[in-house]
Amino acid sequence: MDQRIIDLYDEFTHGGMSRRTFLDRLKTLAGSMAAASALLPLLENDYAKAAMVAADDARLVSERASYDSPKGNINGYLVRPKSKGKRPAVLVIHENRGLNPHLEDVARRLAAEGFLAYAVDLLSLVGGTPPSEDAARALHPKLNQDDAVAALVAAVSFLKSHPESTGKVGAVGFCFGGLMINRLAASSPQLDAAVAYYGRQVPAAQVPNINAALLLHYAERDDGVNAGIAAYDAALKANNKIFTIYSYPGTQHAFNNDLGGARYNKAAADLAWGRTLAFFKQHLGNPPSAA
Repeated sequence: MDQRIIDLYDEFTHGGMSRRTFLDRLKTLAGSMAAASALLPLLENDYAKAAMVAADDARLVSERASYDSPKGNINGYLVRPKSKGKRPAVLVIHENRGLNPHLEDVARRLAAEGFLAYAVDLLSLVGGTPPSEDAARALHPKLNQDDAVAALVAAVSFLKSHPESTGKVGAVGFCFGGLMINRLAASSPQLDAAVAYYGRQVPAAQVPNINAALLLHYAERDDGVNAGIAAYDAALKANNKIFTIYSYPGTQHAFNNDLGGARYNKAAADLAWGRTLAFFKQHLGNPPSAA
């Protein structure tokens, strides 16, 4: 697909552009409205696609669970294996469209590996994630990021003290969630390990506060996010932090999202996910099997 079209969609998904403007510009690039309409399914998330781990997977048990934060009650999706036993916990942080079926599936993937997983809905701070992706994207700018960080710090404490948790807590986030991973790592001394997918970085002055081990995944074609990598790398090294950075050749922003059409890169997503699981098992401990 024409890189200009992918860049236009990225600009649209990251806010500041109405759907009408996006479609008008897409029509110009595609040559006609019919061509633009044909491209849309190749760009937008399709939540009707089958999940990698079914919501009714017999190995797992899930529930809607909330916790208290300094900024109010926060909702989320908690999932774990049916078999009893204490497990390392992983917090899942969404993109700029709130808690949706894809992020719930990511939580189930972690639970299927034996972890206690919690996909948080940070839009709880502004009324909760609406069913429409466009509505969720429009609501996201109303979210105060400092309030979101405070809610995430409380989420780490919630998972650390959960009766089925070993007390070891990791976190993984995507896009906006990747930024929140970096901010959370600089704000929560309780966080043990953190994985950011194509997330913007924190300023060098905040790096000394990071205690968690970091795994940072980046797309090759993601100029806005990648502009901060070199300074972040230098600050992490200067402060003797535990971290690993990977950049995936030929990939676009959101390459991990298997519902994301043209931007999804299965080979890179599988490689990054395998590294993510190995990283959590290394720094949080091997969980009991979900079988």
